[in-house]
Amino acid sequence: MFTGIIEGTGTLLAKRKSGGGMAFDLGAGFNLTKPEEGESIAVNGVCLTVYNIRGNNFTVDISPESLSRTTLGTLRVGDTVNMERALQLSDRLGGHLVSGHVDCVATVQERVSKGDFTLFSFRFPGMYGRYVIDKGSVCINGVSLTVNSCNANTFDVSIIPHTLQVTTLGLLSRGSDVNIEVDIIGKYVEKMLLVNDNDKKESQEKQGVSPSFLEENGFV
Repeated sequence: MFTGIIEGTGTLLAKRKSGGGMAFDLGAGFNLTKPEEGESIAVNGVCLTVYNIRGNNFTVDISPESLSRTTLGTLRVGDTVNMERALQLSDRLGGHLVSGHVDCVATVQERVSKGDFTLFSFRFPGMYGRYVIDKGSVCINGVSLTVNSCNANTFDVSIIPHTLQVTTLGLLSRGSDVNIEVDIIGKYVEKMLLVNDNDKKESQEKQGVSPSFLEENGFV
């Protein structure tokens, strides 16, 4: 799990095809304190497993599924990426609970400066609209942000100067694609409600013919 509070940025040093997916060599622009083979690092919001650690450099494998769901496949050597190491139980939860499992790609529709702040408008697939709510949380390229407003397939966020400076969000412009992870809590709640609905239907079906069944179906 992650928090959406970016630890630092890094650089894509090399990329190559590997086992139907891709392998990236990445360099962190900050000190990886006591890195461990097999630990998880979120790269632009995508949870990846680290191996072949060499100081602040490391390698990750990217599956075909991750390539199809994210913008990682479009990165070029030399591009800057956001990085966050996995959450420890003793850490502060400064952002929100982020799994590192990207749901979809969104596109910048507008970027507007208002004083010291920058407002972004994003368009994303409408099937995820029910998980994005006003003043709720959303993760954009690994950055935890608060939704200002939203509708079925767009939402707006306001970025403070510090976030623009220490993450890759400052590099975004109209037409840029980003990785989106919606709030995981909403998805779990929806799943539980659907299970309850299905249980009720199965229970009703097992009851067979009853006065309520006859009334509901117009026999009485």
